Order: sequence, then structure tokens, then C-alpha cells
Amino acid sequence: MDTRILITGGLGQLGSELSEELQRRYGDSNVMVTDIRQPAESVPDRFQILDARDGERLLEIVQAERITRIYHLAALLSAVAEDRPQDAWSINMGGLFNVLEIARSNGCSVFTPSSIGAFGPQTPKDFTPQDTLQRPTSMYGVTKVAGELLCDYYHHRYGVDTRGVRFPGIVSNATPPGGGTTDYAVDIYYAAVTDHHYTCFLQGNTYLDMIYMPDAIKAAIDVMEADAERLRHRNAFNVTAMSFSPEDQAAYIRRYIPDFEIDYDVDPVRQALANSWPNTLEDYAARVEWDWSPDYDLDLMTADMLRTLSERQGRG
Repeated sequence: MDTRILITGGLGQLGSELSEELQRRYGDSNVMVTDIRQPAESVPDRFQILDARDGERLLEIVQAERITRIYHLAALLSAVAEDRPQDAWSINMGGLFNVLEIARSNGCSVFTPSSIGAFGPQTPKDFTPQDTLQRPTSMYGVTKVAGELLCDYYHHRYGVDTRGVRFPGIVSNATPPGGGTTDYAVDIYYAAVTDHHYTCFLQGNTYLDMIYMPDAIKAAIDVMEADAERLRHRNAFNVTAMSFSPEDQAAYIRRYIPDFEIDYDVDPVRQALANSWPNTLEDYAARVEWDWSPDYDLDLMTADMLRTLSERQGRG
């Protein structure tokens, strides 16, 4: 049977690039992209407006398109969720519940991303284990922990093939960030190319795990293609590629732009979120159970980001 894929939140930072790779692998006709908003510029070949909270419309699309796999990416991210906690619960949990119910009744597998936001200040901060204390202090984190548990429940109770990873901050050169605490790690490259200067909203010594978009896409696809017999965990695998602070990132940028400068105007909300998250993740389970291994470290990512952005702006 052909793999027929539906992506919710497909115009976001991850979805817009994941959809292109899924289309390349499985064929354009087998990937349906949905989002709550109309694309601002080019419309994907197969696109429909969808609010994942609208279960009836979601079911219509799944049945009409004979969907076998759902990448459920629709969610409010950390900083936006703190500003709109009621909306965050409605979107993050209501959409996921609909997806899982429809997957249960229609035989779909489901990928749902979790996040380092699922951890809290009491979680071990260095080499955070796969299985550990999770007591987040943000609405975003609460929805991520609840989502992990709900996906596990639907697998154990109903046999739904639910899988997912805990993403660290994702760095992309193609899509602007969408309201996350780790967004500085993307913004800094754009500012370095255009202005040789960046004002960071986190303190310079704040360490967070990060991953470059090509590795994030690889993780999302590989975990869904993994042999189910090998999976002791079903959801929320820790994945990581690098851990660094804004000062570290600035130092690597200066290898290519020597006059780059960074200063700070700390946002207390996002700083508090960052302080509650791990410095580094331990991703042993993902490496053992489905052979996870990233391709990019901080130096390779920095070189690729600066080269790509410079070429796009005609500075290369």
C-alpha cells in the first residue's frame, strides 16, 4: 500500500521544509499539506486550509485522500503559548486529540513532535536522560508532556502507531522562526549577514540544545520509517546535534565575519523558559533504537547558514 501523507501546520518552520522532502521521497501526489492560514506567496501543489481543531474537516480530508500517515505539526510555540495560554491548550491539545481519534478509526500512523520544553527546572540539566522527571513550568511544556502521554496512551490502548521526537531548537535558512525561545539561534545568522550585529533576547551564557533543519527533517522521517520491533520507546525520543550559547555562536560566526558584534536586551519571559530547559540532551535511545545520528555540528551549520543567506542576498 502506498504511503499517503497528511501534514498539519504545514506552512510552519518545520512543515514547509519537511513537506518538500516528503514530496521528493514519496511523490507530490502522496503528500497533502494543510494549515490554518493561506500561504502568503506560492501555494503548495496539494494544499488545503485546515484548523486541526475541526475534527469533521480533518476526517473528510483523511478519508478523501486515503491518508495512511499524519505528521501533526500544528501548535503554538513556547513564547506565543505563554502569551496566549488558553489558545495554546485549545490548539496544541485539541488538534492532537482529533488527530489521534481519526488515526484510531482510520488506521493511520502519527508523528507528533515534542520538545525540550517538555522538561522543567527540576529535570537534570546536563545530558538529560530519555526517561526522567518532567515538570515544565510553561503552558507550552505542559501541552508537550500531555501530548507525549496521550500518544503513548493511544498506542497502548488502541494500537495506534504513534511516534515522535523531542526536538531542541531548530535552525533553518528557509523559513522565519515562529515564536520560539530558541529563535535567536536563527535570527543571529540573518543579522550577521545583513548588519554584522545582533541584539540577543537571551543572556550570552545560556546553553540550549540545537539541531540544523536537515537533521530535524531526517529525524522526523527516520523515526517513522524505523522497524517497530526495535522501538522500546514509541514517542518523544530525545534527539540533538549540538549545544551552545549565544556567545559560542557569535564566536563561530566571527570565523567567517570577523567584525560581527553581539549585545543583549534580555526578554525575561523567554529567559525564564530557557533557564527551565536542559543544557544538553542525552539521545542514546534514539541512536540505539533507530540509528539516529546527526550530520551537522555548530561549525558546519554556521558555514552553511552564512553561505546560503549571503548567496540569497547577493553578498556571496
